[in-house]
Amino acid sequence: MIGILREFFGVGGYQREPEGYFSWQHLTFVTILVVIMIILAVMFGLKNKNKELSIKNKVLIIAAILIDGFEIFKIIVFCLNANSFEPILYNLPLFLCSIQLITIPLAAFSKGKVKEASLDFVFIFGLLGAILGTYLAGNNYAAYPVLSFTNVVSGITHCISGFASLYIVISGMCSMKKQNIWITFTILLVFGVLAYISNISFGGNYMFLMQGDGTPYDILYNLVNGNKVIYPILVIVLFLIYISIFYYVFFIIKNRKTKKN
Repeated sequence: MIGILREFFGVGGYQREPEGYFSWQHLTFVTILVVIMIILAVMFGLKNKNKELSIKNKVLIIAAILIDGFEIFKIIVFCLNANSFEPILYNLPLFLCSIQLITIPLAAFSKGKVKEASLDFVFIFGLLGAILGTYLAGNNYAAYPVLSFTNVVSGITHCISGFASLYIVISGMCSMKKQNIWITFTILLVFGVLAYISNISFGGNYMFLMQGDGTPYDILYNLVNGNKVIYPILVIVLFLIYISIFYYVFFIIKNRKTKKN
Protein backbone atom coordinates (compact mmCIF):
# COMPACT_ATOMS: atom_id res chain seq x y z
CA MET A 1 0.00 0.00 0.00
CA ILE A 2 2.80 2.41 0.91
CA GLY A 3 4.54 1.57 -2.36
CA ILE A 4 1.38 2.37 -4.34
CA LEU A 5 1.01 5.73 -2.58
CA ARG A 6 4.68 6.58 -3.17
CA GLU A 7 4.25 5.77 -6.86
CA PHE A 8 1.02 7.78 -7.12
CA PHE A 9 2.62 10.86 -5.54
CA GLY A 10 5.79 10.43 -7.61
CA VAL A 11 8.13 10.07 -4.64
CA GLY A 12 11.54 9.43 -6.19
CA GLY A 13 10.06 9.88 -9.66
CA TYR A 14 7.36 7.85 -11.45
CA GLN A 15 8.50 4.33 -12.23
CA ARG A 16 5.67 3.46 -14.65
CA GLU A 17 5.89 4.30 -18.33
CA PRO A 18 3.38 6.96 -19.42
CA GLU A 19 0.46 5.43 -21.30
CA GLY A 20 0.85 8.21 -23.82
CA TYR A 21 -0.87 11.31 -25.16
CA PHE A 22 -4.26 10.39 -26.70
CA SER A 23 -3.95 6.82 -25.42
CA TRP A 24 -7.26 5.17 -24.51
CA GLN A 25 -6.31 5.57 -20.83
CA HIS A 26 -5.77 9.32 -21.29
CA LEU A 27 -9.00 9.83 -23.25
CA THR A 28 -11.06 7.68 -20.86
CA PHE A 29 -9.78 9.46 -17.76
CA VAL A 30 -10.30 13.00 -19.02
CA THR A 31 -13.69 12.15 -20.53
CA ILE A 32 -14.89 10.94 -17.13
CA LEU A 33 -13.71 14.21 -15.57
CA VAL A 34 -15.32 16.35 -18.28
CA VAL A 35 -18.65 14.49 -18.07
CA ILE A 36 -18.72 14.99 -14.28
CA MET A 37 -17.82 18.66 -14.83
CA ILE A 38 -20.70 19.20 -17.27
CA ILE A 39 -23.27 17.32 -15.15
CA LEU A 40 -22.42 19.31 -12.01
CA ALA A 41 -22.40 22.64 -13.88
CA VAL A 42 -25.80 21.99 -15.47
CA MET A 43 -27.27 20.65 -12.23
CA PHE A 44 -26.16 23.55 -10.01
CA GLY A 45 -26.63 26.13 -12.77
CA LEU A 46 -30.27 25.23 -13.42
CA LYS A 47 -30.94 24.84 -9.70
CA ASN A 48 -29.76 28.37 -8.93
CA LYS A 49 -30.74 30.12 -12.17
CA ASN A 50 -33.65 32.05 -10.69
CA LYS A 51 -32.21 32.54 -7.22
CA GLU A 52 -30.51 35.54 -5.63
CA LEU A 53 -26.94 36.42 -6.53
CA SER A 54 -25.78 35.62 -2.99
CA ILE A 55 -27.03 32.04 -3.37
CA LYS A 56 -25.53 31.66 -6.85
CA ASN A 57 -22.26 33.00 -5.49
CA LYS A 58 -21.94 30.24 -2.85
CA VAL A 59 -21.17 27.69 -5.56
CA LEU A 60 -18.38 29.91 -6.93
CA ILE A 61 -16.96 30.34 -3.43
CA ILE A 62 -16.71 26.56 -3.07
CA ALA A 63 -15.15 26.29 -6.54
CA ALA A 64 -12.59 28.98 -5.63
CA ILE A 65 -11.64 27.23 -2.38
CA LEU A 66 -11.34 23.86 -4.10
CA ILE A 67 -9.24 25.00 -7.06
CA ASP A 68 -6.79 26.95 -4.88
CA GLY A 69 -6.76 24.19 -2.25
CA PHE A 70 -5.82 21.51 -4.79
CA GLU A 71 -3.15 23.76 -6.31
CA ILE A 72 -1.55 24.59 -2.95
CA PHE A 73 -1.58 20.90 -2.01
CA LYS A 74 0.07 20.06 -5.37
CA ILE A 75 2.86 22.59 -4.82
CA ILE A 76 3.48 21.29 -1.28
CA VAL A 77 3.81 17.73 -2.60
CA PHE A 78 6.15 18.88 -5.39
CA CYS A 79 8.31 20.73 -2.88
CA LEU A 80 8.45 17.70 -0.56
CA ASN A 81 9.40 15.42 -3.46
CA ALA A 82 12.10 17.85 -4.61
CA ASN A 83 13.20 18.57 -1.03
CA SER A 84 13.33 22.27 -1.96
CA PHE A 85 11.13 25.28 -2.66
CA GLU A 86 12.21 25.47 -6.32
CA PRO A 87 8.95 23.93 -7.67
CA ILE A 88 7.16 27.11 -6.53
CA LEU A 89 8.94 29.05 -9.30
CA TYR A 90 7.46 26.75 -11.96
CA ASN A 91 3.96 26.57 -10.53
CA LEU A 92 3.05 30.24 -10.32
CA PRO A 93 -0.50 31.08 -11.54
CA LEU A 94 0.78 32.38 -14.86
CA PHE A 95 -0.52 29.80 -17.32
CA LEU A 96 -3.74 30.70 -19.15
CA CYS A 97 -5.50 27.94 -17.22
CA SER A 98 -3.97 28.77 -13.84
CA ILE A 99 -4.98 32.44 -14.07
CA GLN A 100 -8.33 31.02 -12.91
CA LEU A 101 -6.68 30.42 -9.53
CA ILE A 102 -6.96 34.18 -9.15
CA THR A 103 -9.97 35.11 -11.30
CA ILE A 104 -12.37 32.52 -9.82
CA PRO A 105 -11.75 33.81 -6.26
CA LEU A 106 -12.10 37.38 -7.59
CA ALA A 107 -15.39 36.40 -9.24
CA ALA A 108 -16.55 34.84 -5.97
CA PHE A 109 -15.41 37.41 -3.42
CA SER A 110 -15.15 40.81 -5.18
CA LYS A 111 -17.88 43.31 -6.08
CA GLY A 112 -18.74 45.80 -8.79
CA LYS A 113 -16.85 45.98 -12.08
CA VAL A 114 -14.05 43.76 -10.80
CA LYS A 115 -16.56 41.01 -10.08
CA GLU A 116 -18.27 41.47 -13.45
CA ALA A 117 -14.99 41.38 -15.36
CA SER A 118 -13.75 38.38 -13.38
CA LEU A 119 -16.99 36.49 -14.02
CA ASP A 120 -16.66 37.26 -17.73
CA PHE A 121 -13.00 36.21 -17.80
CA VAL A 122 -13.79 32.87 -16.13
CA PHE A 123 -16.71 32.38 -18.52
CA ILE A 124 -14.56 33.14 -21.57
CA PHE A 125 -11.46 31.13 -20.68
CA GLY A 126 -12.66 28.53 -18.17
CA LEU A 127 -14.05 26.02 -20.65
CA LEU A 128 -11.20 26.61 -23.11
CA GLY A 129 -8.72 25.96 -20.29
CA ALA A 130 -10.56 22.78 -19.34
CA ILE A 131 -10.23 21.39 -22.87
CA LEU A 132 -6.59 22.49 -23.25
CA GLY A 133 -5.71 21.05 -19.85
CA THR A 134 -7.37 17.67 -20.38
CA TYR A 135 -7.74 16.47 -23.97
CA LEU A 136 -4.95 18.63 -25.40
CA ALA A 137 -2.43 18.49 -22.55
CA GLY A 138 0.29 16.64 -24.43
CA ASN A 139 2.88 18.17 -22.10
CA ASN A 140 1.42 16.19 -19.18
CA TYR A 141 0.04 12.97 -20.58
CA ALA A 142 3.11 12.25 -22.72
CA ALA A 143 5.37 12.70 -19.70
CA TYR A 144 3.51 11.16 -16.72
CA PRO A 145 1.27 8.11 -16.13
CA VAL A 146 -2.43 8.94 -16.48
CA LEU A 147 -3.31 7.98 -12.89
CA SER A 148 -0.51 9.93 -11.29
CA PHE A 149 -0.74 12.77 -8.78
CA THR A 150 0.45 15.27 -11.39
CA ASN A 151 -2.22 14.41 -13.96
CA VAL A 152 -5.06 13.75 -11.52
CA VAL A 153 -4.71 17.13 -9.79
CA SER A 154 -4.17 18.90 -13.12
CA GLY A 155 -7.32 17.27 -14.52
CA ILE A 156 -9.36 18.23 -11.46
CA THR A 157 -8.24 21.88 -11.36
CA HIS A 158 -8.76 22.36 -15.11
CA CYS A 159 -12.24 20.85 -14.84
CA ILE A 160 -13.08 23.13 -11.91
CA SER A 161 -12.30 26.02 -14.27
CA GLY A 162 -14.57 24.50 -16.91
CA PHE A 163 -17.27 23.91 -14.30
CA ALA A 164 -17.10 27.54 -13.16
CA SER A 165 -17.35 28.75 -16.77
CA LEU A 166 -20.44 26.66 -17.54
CA TYR A 167 -22.03 27.40 -14.16
CA ILE A 168 -21.61 31.15 -14.62
CA VAL A 169 -23.44 31.20 -17.94
CA ILE A 170 -26.13 28.63 -17.03
CA SER A 171 -26.96 30.33 -13.73
CA GLY A 172 -27.07 33.74 -15.45
CA MET A 173 -24.14 35.30 -13.57
CA CYS A 174 -22.20 36.57 -16.59
CA SER A 175 -22.70 40.20 -17.57
CA MET A 176 -20.56 40.39 -20.74
CA LYS A 177 -20.95 44.18 -20.78
CA LYS A 178 -19.22 45.88 -23.70
CA GLN A 179 -17.72 48.52 -21.41
CA ASN A 180 -15.89 45.79 -19.47
CA ILE A 181 -14.12 44.29 -22.49
CA TRP A 182 -11.06 46.47 -21.86
CA ILE A 183 -10.78 45.01 -18.34
CA THR A 184 -10.78 41.48 -19.77
CA PHE A 185 -8.06 42.52 -22.24
CA THR A 186 -6.06 44.14 -19.43
CA ILE A 187 -6.22 41.03 -17.22
CA LEU A 188 -4.83 38.92 -20.04
CA LEU A 189 -2.12 41.42 -21.02
CA VAL A 190 -0.93 41.90 -17.42
CA PHE A 191 -0.61 38.15 -16.88
CA GLY A 192 1.03 37.80 -20.29
CA VAL A 193 3.72 40.32 -19.38
CA LEU A 194 4.27 38.72 -15.95
CA ALA A 195 4.45 35.28 -17.58
CA TYR A 196 7.03 36.44 -20.11
CA ILE A 197 9.17 38.11 -17.43
CA SER A 198 9.02 34.92 -15.33
CA ASN A 199 9.98 32.80 -18.33
CA ILE A 200 13.02 34.97 -19.04
CA SER A 201 14.01 35.08 -15.37
CA PHE A 202 13.51 31.43 -14.39
CA GLY A 203 13.63 29.60 -17.71
CA GLY A 204 10.00 28.54 -17.54
CA ASN A 205 7.30 28.35 -20.19
CA TYR A 206 4.31 30.12 -18.67
CA MET A 207 1.37 30.61 -21.03
CA PHE A 208 3.49 28.60 -23.50
CA LEU A 209 5.13 31.85 -24.60
CA MET A 210 8.51 30.20 -25.16
CA GLN A 211 7.48 27.00 -26.96
CA GLY A 212 4.50 24.72 -27.61
CA ASP A 213 5.73 21.96 -25.27
CA GLY A 214 3.65 19.19 -26.86
CA THR A 215 0.41 21.23 -26.98
CA PRO A 216 -1.43 22.68 -30.03
CA TYR A 217 0.74 25.78 -29.61
CA ASP A 218 3.43 23.72 -31.37
CA ILE A 219 1.62 24.42 -34.64
CA LEU A 220 2.12 28.16 -34.22
CA TYR A 221 5.66 27.67 -32.90
CA ASN A 222 6.66 25.63 -35.97
CA LEU A 223 4.88 28.06 -38.29
CA VAL A 224 7.24 30.88 -37.28
CA ASN A 225 10.24 28.56 -36.83
CA GLY A 226 10.34 29.25 -33.11
CA ASN A 227 11.08 32.96 -33.50
CA LYS A 228 11.57 34.23 -29.95
CA VAL A 229 9.93 37.58 -30.67
CA ILE A 230 7.18 36.79 -33.17
CA TYR A 231 5.98 33.59 -31.49
CA PRO A 232 5.06 35.03 -28.04
CA ILE A 233 3.49 38.11 -29.66
CA LEU A 234 1.32 35.89 -31.86
CA VAL A 235 0.26 33.79 -28.86
CA ILE A 236 -1.01 36.89 -27.05
CA VAL A 237 -2.63 38.24 -30.24
CA LEU A 238 -4.48 34.95 -30.67
CA PHE A 239 -5.79 35.24 -27.10
CA LEU A 240 -7.04 38.77 -27.78
CA ILE A 241 -8.67 37.63 -31.03
CA TYR A 242 -10.31 34.77 -29.15
CA ILE A 243 -11.74 37.20 -26.57
CA SER A 244 -13.08 39.45 -29.34
CA ILE A 245 -14.69 36.57 -31.23
CA PHE A 246 -16.18 35.21 -27.99
CA TYR A 247 -17.80 38.55 -27.19
CA TYR A 248 -19.00 38.93 -30.80
CA VAL A 249 -20.64 35.49 -30.89
CA PHE A 250 -22.16 36.03 -27.45
CA PHE A 251 -23.76 39.32 -28.53
CA ILE A 252 -25.12 37.74 -31.74
CA ILE A 253 -26.76 34.92 -29.77
CA LYS A 254 -28.05 37.35 -27.15
CA ASN A 255 -29.56 39.69 -29.79
CA ARG A 256 -31.27 36.79 -31.57
CA LYS A 257 -32.83 35.63 -28.32
CA THR A 258 -33.99 39.19 -27.61
CA LYS A 259 -35.65 39.47 -31.02
CA LYS A 260 -37.44 36.14 -30.59
CA ASN A 261 -38.83 37.29 -27.25
